[in-house]
Amino acid sequence: MKIQLNGYILVPDDRLDAVRAGLIDHIRLTHQEPGCISFEVTENPDIPGRFDVAETFTDQAAFDAHQTRTKASPWAEITAGIPRDYEITEVPG
Repeated sequence: MKIQLNGYILVPDDRLDAVRAGLIDHIRLTHQEPGCISFEVTENPDIPGRFDVAETFTDQAAFDAHQTRTKASPWAEITAGIPRDYEITEVPG
């Protein structure tokens, strides 16, 4: 089963520049991970500070590896304490 994550993060105004800058490497590194099918983080045009997140991995192991890498990355430091609202689902594939 593929693993999909959909949701958003709500970035405070005073951290927007750091998040935007860090996002470039975060996206690049995630796209290079084995099992990453898609990974998109886009700034919502209608809700200031909201970044919409949509990602798909080939299976639970690939998703877990992504989570492990991310927790030890600069992205984790840049976004520490920022509210997130995600839904993770399994989809056939």
